[in-house]
Amino acid sequence: MSDIPVDALTADQAAQELSVLAAHIAFHDRLYYQINAPQISDAEYDGLRRRNEAIERRFPDLRRPDSPSLRVGAPPSAGFRKVVHTVPMLSLANAFHPEDVEEFVTRIRNFLNLDVDASLAFVAEPKVDGLSCSLRYVRGRLIQAATRGDGLEGEDVTTNILTIANIPRFLPISSPPEVVEIRGEVYMRRDDFAALNQRRIESGEPPFANPRNAAAGSLRQLDPKITAERPIRFFGYAWGETSMSLAATQSAARQKLADWGFALNQPWRTCATSAEMLAYYAEIGEQRAFLEYDIDGVVYKIDDIALQDRLGFVSRAPRWAIAHKFSAEQAETLLRRITIQVGRTGVLTPVAELEPITVGGVVVSRATLHNEDDIARKDAREGDTVVVQRAGDVIPQIVRVILEKRPLESASFVFPDHCPECGSLATREVGEAARRCTGGLVCPAQAKERLCHFVSRDAFDIEGLGEKSLTEFWANELIRSPGDIFRLEERDRKSLSRLHNRKGWGDKKAQNLFKAIESRRSICLDRFIYALGVPQIGQVTAKLLAKNYRSLSAWRQAMIAAKDQTSSAWADLIAIDQIGATVAKCLTEFFTEPHNLEVIADLSGDDEQKGLIEVLDYHSSAIQSSPLAEQTVVFTGTLSSMSRTEAKARAESLGAKVAGSVSSKTRYLIAGADAGSKAAKARELGVTVLSEDEWREMISFGRSGSF
Repeated sequence: MSDIPVDALTADQAAQELSVLAAHIAFHDRLYYQINAPQISDAEYDGLRRRNEAIERRFPDLRRPDSPSLRVGAPPSAGFRKVVHTVPMLSLANAFHPEDVEEFVTRIRNFLNLDVDASLAFVAEPKVDGLSCSLRYVRGRLIQAATRGDGLEGEDVTTNILTIANIPRFLPISSPPEVVEIRGEVYMRRDDFAALNQRRIESGEPPFANPRNAAAGSLRQLDPKITAERPIRFFGYAWGETSMSLAATQSAARQKLADWGFALNQPWRTCATSAEMLAYYAEIGEQRAFLEYDIDGVVYKIDDIALQDRLGFVSRAPRWAIAHKFSAEQAETLLRRITIQVGRTGVLTPVAELEPITVGGVVVSRATLHNEDDIARKDAREGDTVVVQRAGDVIPQIVRVILEKRPLESASFVFPDHCPECGSLATREVGEAARRCTGGLVCPAQAKERLCHFVSRDAFDIEGLGEKSLTEFWANELIRSPGDIFRLEERDRKSLSRLHNRKGWGDKKAQNLFKAIESRRSICLDRFIYALGVPQIGQVTAKLLAKNYRSLSAWRQAMIAAKDQTSSAWADLIAIDQIGATVAKCLTEFFTEPHNLEVIADLSGDDEQKGLIEVLDYHSSAIQSSPLAEQTVVFTGTLSSMSRTEAKARAESLGAKVAGSVSSKTRYLIAGADAGSKAAKARELGVTVLSEDEWREMISFGRSGSF
């Protein structure tokens, strides 16, 4: 990443930096969500996301399909049954400065085509630092509870939720809705947290780092008796699926939740302007230390629920709400040494090993330094005293070096030009911030990381085959390629050194692993594409590809054909909305490498042999009755009744595929005022051209109800 202000970036620089940001954020998502070993603070992580979002706002056409702005949450834990949310539990976009809040209000006005003097109302409430949870009531009775998880699937914590005293088991109304999901936050009060830690210390147990960790750990106990002993509580503040409208406004819905017996996060307020919202933020900041529970900011929501419905969602957050975060806490500590880690794509990432220090109630000992430019910019050296900060419960960032405390014998850190894992040359391409090992699959760090990605939760999701096991199998040459995973049991039967006889295994553990592998011999196309670990292809991009090509065979043939950039296959690929030339090049380069083709053939088979697994064709969940389901649409010109963003979001919600250019596969071109060359090309290709009124009539059948 560069120090160039976003407003000064060229398009090429922006595209390069978005690529780096996507890789960095994906790396830290994996550390935090999948292996519970984060290396950066909330503040530094939020900084990466802010930079990414700022670049995307200036260059909306450069937003990548694997953009961090399209992802949300954490995968559900393996110890609990999974629950699919009927209405996704999404995250919130973040604001950190007053201008961010003002931009939030401006974006809403622009999206809705509202004049500057049109009235808007917002609900402002404290952002509780706890664990998000959804409670499902059927005919007034609590029947299920689930954590947010990755937003689509969460953990079934029903038994544990039933131990929380302030959660109603039944809604106290004579005619409850058939179904209603109440969403909110599981938390622990500060005084309860202090008392719990005191008891743990007295009994010889380690204390919790903070109330949020204590609440999350308590709710995720496999033994509900332990949860029942913990003083956790619940705040209600939102809803998911519901068979009836709760209210016309957010503020009225809050009152209904209170009437039903739910505790609410207080104090809250309705605000009419960004100035009133910022005044509330300042007041809550002053009261923060005196509240009974931890908060890490405030949340602003559009009060009018009809406007919430109209605004809708981006991929990971609602457009009608935003979280205004508090600033980070800081402390000084010693930077003992700088070590280098090698990731799946060969990127060399420097890590600062710190003298352990408590920052905001959490002991931290490591922080990322991103890359060699970050080290040079901060002039960070081993032995330096540094200022670190955190804004949450993870590892901090290095803010600056305290030069007056630098040792006399200090020496600048020399970034390695060879991989510390395999000794291969580590190069840095012009315009890139990252230095990469050139060893490829020869490098054990890259090979093992790719295998870890292949079996990760959002890919093949093979329980029991984590980083530790893969490292062991790699060292013993049992697994060196994805196909080896599905040959493991057969090889074990023929081996003189059986897995169940190895240290730390045993017969039951080995059999559980084999069963887990066997259960993953069928996988849907989008997860298979993601599992391959193609550079720049995240979950969102993988789903786009699966949705457009349908089958592995069609996708493979199209990618091979697309190597010719003059071909129709290349044109079709870059015509997919959100897939540009950079991503397309990564795909075609992947299919140029014979080893990658061998891996796919080994797994899925070819004309000569049966595969080890079955890759299932993609089936869309789009609204089946929609005339737009699976149809490709393109917008051109200026729309008068809605913004282009709203029109695109509406089309996608009805199952359409929105493309950026007209081709023979385009079904409809929606032409607003001053339609240009796209309209001419559509008529030339025989594509149906709709006016804005015709478009609105077509989509009017599918208006959604209240959220």
